[in-house]
Amino acid sequence: MQVDLKIGTRGSPLALAQAHMVRDLLSARNPGLAPAEIIVIKTTGDRVLDRTLAEIGGKGLFTKEIEEALFDGTIDLAVHSMKDVATVLPPGLVIDCFLEREDPRDALIGAASLDALAPGARVGTASLRRGAQLRARRPDLVVEPLRGNVGTRLNKIAEGAFDATFLALAGLRRLGMADRADGILEPEVLLPAIAQGIIGVEYRAEDARTAALLAPLNHAPSGLAAACERAFLRVLDGSCKTPIAGLARLDAAGGLHFLGETLAPDGSRRLAVERRGQAVDAVAIGEAAARELLDRGAAALLGR
Repeated sequence: MQVDLKIGTRGSPLALAQAHMVRDLLSARNPGLAPAEIIVIKTTGDRVLDRTLAEIGGKGLFTKEIEEALFDGTIDLAVHSMKDVATVLPPGLVIDCFLEREDPRDALIGAASLDALAPGARVGTASLRRGAQLRARRPDLVVEPLRGNVGTRLNKIAEGAFDATFLALAGLRRLGMADRADGILEPEVLLPAIAQGIIGVEYRAEDARTAALLAPLNHAPSGLAAACERAFLRVLDGSCKTPIAGLARLDAAGGLHFLGETLAPDGSRRLAVERRGQAVDAVAIGEAAARELLDRGAAALLGR
């Protein structure tokens, strides 16, 4: 089956690695398919690096231009890190293909653990979630903005501009750089971002051809985990302006265990929730967890 496909992606080394993963899987799972063409699209989030995402508009800044390319037919599908994708997609676009989740934990660069950081150490992160979590656990540390791709942030530590920073372990693994992690933070220490480690593929809802080609790539358990976590985020009305974390873990018996939390940006307050249920009820579990936090006063933490 000879079909020309165009894959849209951001241009960072990690984004390109993920796009190549999807291209290779498409070829492997669809014998006879011509290798897809990868098209790099620069997004607002990639162009503006001197301000935090909260200051310039949030998650959609990493997907807006790519989704415009889907609508105008420049590309047939887009490869995203799901932690960068808004919980509500533009009408006419769908994401129902998810690759198997990579390790969702955060990696610490510059120290083996949070406890190993010296008092007053300077930690660079542009993530409100990580900043709030760090302030809650180590209020003695100095948290300062640091944006950029994996290489940029690693170089900042090597140059001594910061004492430590965080990176998603999934990204390091996909780049073959897992050995650069000085410490790995368990979810009980630093709960990860919503859908961290999950790659999603977006396409036009009307495009039955692309849907059929993507179907063999979908990893259903990862899709259920993403659905649970994103439902939690959606009900909380979360964005890059709100520190929210969550992780859904599935077991072999079809069960699902969810941990979620939201924090005040300064780390002074934290609300956590835990839910268990069946994986088939993933969305309902995430929604119920979010409603519980709202009932317990999460709206005030979220500035609502």
